[in-house]
Parts: sequence; structure tokens; C-alpha cells
Amino acid sequence: MDAASAAKDRVDRALALLERRLLDLKSRAAGTSRVPDDDLFAPEPSTETDRVRIHELEAAGRDAAEALSRAADAIRDSLAEQEAR
Repeated sequence: MDAASAAKDRVDRALALLERRLLDLKSRAAGTSRVPDDDLFAPEPSTETDRVRIHELEAAGRDAAEALSRAADAIRDSLAEQEAR
């Protein structure tokens, strides 16, 4: 497996992990949500459950951003190695 394929595999795994985590968070929150997830004008969280759900979604977003950043760095490194050859 060449470096580009390995980097692509890491990106694919990171995206699959992100998708699984978001689906898991959405499914756990589905029973308690009174407002759709994409409602930008939703009222401030009024219960501890809402605050926990928001914290979990924010943490998942940060984790996803970090995973995608690492994958992008791996792709850049791989491309730089191939150009150097």
C-alpha cells in the first residue's frame, strides 16, 4: 500500500468514526429533544439534559475537527513525500 492509499484509508476511518459518533449522539438525544438539531433560533437550554446534550455535541465536533486535521496533515505529508521522489 502506498502512502496516498494509507492516508486515504485514515481519512475514511476518521469520517466513518465521526458519522457513527454523531448518529449515536442523535439517537440518544432523540427521545429528549424538543427542538430540531438544526434550529439556530432554538431557545437557550433550560434543563441539565439539554446542557449535557449540547456539551456532547460540541465535544463530538471538536473530536471530529481534530481527526480531520490529523487526516489532512497525513495527506499533505504523503503528497510531499511523493513530490520529493
